[in-house]
Amino acid sequence: MEPNGSGSDASRQVQVRFVTRPPPPLRVPPASMAVPSHLTRFGLSDIVNLLLKNSDPDHENQPFDFLIDGELVRMQLDEFLIAKGISAEKVLELEYVKAVAPRKQEDPRPHDDWVSAVDGLIQGCYDTFVRIWKSGDVSECTHVLEGHTGAITSAKFIDIRGVENEQNFHLVTGSKDRLLRLWKCDAAKRRGDPIRVGAYKILAGHTSSVQSVSVNPSREMICSGSWDCSIKLWDVKESEEDGDGNTISLKKRKVNSKTKESEDARLEVIDVLNLMNI
Repeated sequence: MEPNGSGSDASRQVQVRFVTRPPPPLRVPPASMAVPSHLTRFGLSDIVNLLLKNSDPDHENQPFDFLIDGELVRMQLDEFLIAKGISAEKVLELEYVKAVAPRKQEDPRPHDDWVSAVDGLIQGCYDTFVRIWKSGDVSECTHVLEGHTGAITSAKFIDIRGVENEQNFHLVTGSKDRLLRLWKCDAAKRRGDPIRVGAYKILAGHTSSVQSVSVNPSREMICSGSWDCSIKLWDVKESEEDGDGNTISLKKRKVNSKTKESEDARLEVIDVLNLMNI
């Protein structure tokens, strides 16, 4: 590590050759040179910028990252060589590239309580609200859906044929308030602050918390599961009309024995799965 035999840190030098893939004007002369071994990428950047300015007086200083054998140098040169077992007696090829500033970490989006349901850009929360977010360089809340009186447990987009378009979308939510609500949002209306949206239909029928919701786009139906030990199917074909939704009941078969009752129970489950295309 000490070609000149000196024990001083300031006098320790290594022979390097700066190379890069970008074409001129970011390419320095290929000749090797001696640099202090204690330099970090910041000191090496100063040298590269000085060489570039000698070739082009209009060059503006910029930070660079440096690689040796394809690995970024994130410490002093001498420390890196020792850590990687690389000899300092040979000419080192230092590849330099434009340093990319790390992307600024966005602040977490605040909620007043736990986020309990997510479907794409929909977020349901224990604060009883559902929020819809717009993706991009900076995420922002575009809609706040209000009306539930209990924690949100499930939220899903639904496809209502004939009314869906890029600016118009529907969704369904389930809550600990034992209700499902249908919502219609118009993205084109947003100007500034998030739009407050109320449900256009309430689906009542469960006697305990609604825990999960599944949507069957092809049949325009919704399936909900609840802590009341029931699964309900909801017909939302007429979802644009106000009022309560219609549940789909399965006709119960007559049974003559416990065995027959068990078989019919399995058949009813199969009927539900077929209706939902599962």
